[in-house]
Order: sequence, then C-alpha cells, then structure tokens
Amino acid sequence: MSSDNDLKLLVFAASMQAESLNRRLAALVNSVLHDYGADTDFASFEEFNVPAYNGDVETNDGIPQGAQEFKGRLDACDGFVICSPEYNGSMPGNLKNLIDWTSRFKQQPFDGVHGLLLSASPAMTGGNRGLWALRVPLEILGARVFPGMFSLAVAHKAFDGDDIADEALRERLDKMIQAFLELAQAVKSYAESSSN
Repeated sequence: MSSDNDLKLLVFAASMQAESLNRRLAALVNSVLHDYGADTDFASFEEFNVPAYNGDVETNDGIPQGAQEFKGRLDACDGFVICSPEYNGSMPGNLKNLIDWTSRFKQQPFDGVHGLLLSASPAMTGGNRGLWALRVPLEILGARVFPGMFSLAVAHKAFDGDDIADEALRERLDKMIQAFLELAQAVKSYAESSSN
C-alpha cells in the first residue's frame, strides 16, 4: 500500500490500561496509516493526564501541562485518530475531561481538524454508543469528524496477533482509513493551493 499524502496524524487510545483492546486497535491503525504513507505521532494517553476540570484551578494555576501537551501535539498535526473504550454507553470520563480542558485555549485546537473515531469492546455493540457520544463535543468544538466510525465488537476474540482475524472486518477498516486519508489530504491540498 502506498499513497502520495503528506499528512501527519496524532493517534492514541483513550485508555489507561497497558494491555487494553483499544491500545491494540490503535497500534494496528497506526501501522495501516504508515502503510499508506502518513506520518504519525503515536501517543500514550498518560501523556495527556489532567486533573478534573475546575474553573478555580484554571483561574489560579492556568491550564494544566497534560492539556498543553495535547494542544501542542494537535497543533503539530493535520488530524487525529482516537480509539476509545465505551464506559456505560458513553465515552470515558477522562477523555471528556481532557477535551473540556483543551477547549479552554483561546485558539481552539480542534477547530477545522479532521478526526477519525474507532472503538474496541468485548460487547456485541463494539463501543459504538461511546463513539456517538464522543462526536458531540468534538464537533461542537469545530472538529471535522469523519462520518464513518469503526467499532470492533467482541474485541477480546477478534484479534489474531497484531491484526484483526476476520478478513471482512480488516477490509472494512482498511477502506475507512483510506477514505479518511483521501478526504483529509484533499482538504489540506486545497487549503495550501488557495493560500498560494
């Protein structure tokens, strides 16, 4: 696989577990992105650790280092890919908390940035409900979230080594990543040609 894109993407799993299913999925997606020629910043969610949002903390101490790190990494990229667990039918609280802190920057880091959302879950729904919840704050903040989302159901049985065992699911994931890259690259190329 190859592509003529020059995109750089921030990729991470919104999970604190070292051996989480979403980290495995994020690693797989990161590998596929490289196969298509994208440059990636494969991050660990711990690098963006922040306390619970508190307006008094922001007033007294400013925005915490974890959110500043996240903003800096977002600013250095053309887009982001998040593999997120589903907690009780929604996104993880620590991910929402990071988004809330990051939204406090005056120049909004998510505005106009392309995003792809994926999930892996032992459940039959594959974490899909959590992805729908995650779209809401990201889109409110101006992110261009890709219409398609990928949810890997029964994920504890779905992997074969570092890849997905089911060929149809592998092809679906591959096509979604390729479509996301093509869209993000087209928008980036148009913006660059318009500014010249």
